[in-house]
Amino acid sequence: MPATSVSHAAIPPHAQLVQMATAHWVSHILYVAAKLSLADHLASGPKRVDELATATKTHAHSLGRLLRTLAHLGLVTEHGTQFTLTPLGEALKTGAPGGARSATLTLASPWMTGGWERLMESVQTGRSGLEQALGMPIFDWLAQHPDEASLFSETMVSFHGAEPAAVAAAYDFANMTAIVDVGGATGNLLAAILDKYHGSRGILYDLPHVVRDAPKLIQARGLADRVTVMPGSFFERVPEGGDAYLLSHIIHDWSEEQCLTILGHCRRVMKPTARVLIIEMVLPAGNVQHPGKMLDMMMLVGPGGQERTEPEYGTLLNKAGLRLTKVVPTDSAVSVVEAMIK
Repeated sequence: MPATSVSHAAIPPHAQLVQMATAHWVSHILYVAAKLSLADHLASGPKRVDELATATKTHAHSLGRLLRTLAHLGLVTEHGTQFTLTPLGEALKTGAPGGARSATLTLASPWMTGGWERLMESVQTGRSGLEQALGMPIFDWLAQHPDEASLFSETMVSFHGAEPAAVAAAYDFANMTAIVDVGGATGNLLAAILDKYHGSRGILYDLPHVVRDAPKLIQARGLADRVTVMPGSFFERVPEGGDAYLLSHIIHDWSEEQCLTILGHCRRVMKPTARVLIIEMVLPAGNVQHPGKMLDMMMLVGPGGQERTEPEYGTLLNKAGLRLTKVVPTDSAVSVVEAMIK
């Protein structure tokens, strides 16, 4: 049975802390398994260690030890000298539903973990650890590394997988014929909304290297005639004419000054009836557990932004000349923060 299946209630406090402290071991192991494409090599059936070592150009004995550990984690099963994929391991295949391989290659990558190694510095100074590790802001670095940028976009789809359908179900877009997805990457959220609201059309707006993968997704969803892909920077402008301006996991990435720039560009082109819709993990007050509180540390270490509570969003929007009109929860970790011109 995988170690991860043991209930915390059955583990004494000191052992829980030790388990937390060794969690990074698992991410490194998964990264190597994904990088070596072990799930792809095992997709056709059981393989011996020496076969896999030849295919992956690795040291057979060391690879065998890795596979034995992957069996402990539940990704493979060991049968004598052979290993077979489990349903959990199947999810690590290239192109498998959910995008776990892309997410693993991004979230557990050396370039990403380098930022986490500087968490102490981030807490002490408020500066992004990842920016220090990469020598530049993360999105500037991704612009120079297109393969990693594509993996990052796929990771965002994977990480926020349940959110698009939940947002489309929870918020009423019925009277919004023109929806502008500001910083919408490959258009996953926009596609989910348009799938449900057939009378709406969309503009997908993001940097040129980010939207390069969007046409494939939009075409696959049968929305090529309803979505206009428009390259550009939300720090310079946003498209006019929207009934709704989606900002999905955008505001949490940036400093307050940068957020006010983005929101200001939206406000300048908004009609009086238009809405800004911020899709984020709105943090609950007090001791309520919420995944956004962990993601907040990623924002500190990574791009240098932050997650916010509802009152904090209200304050931010007010500074941008907008007023928070309501917060709509969804059946996922995110909520829709709706705002209009004051």
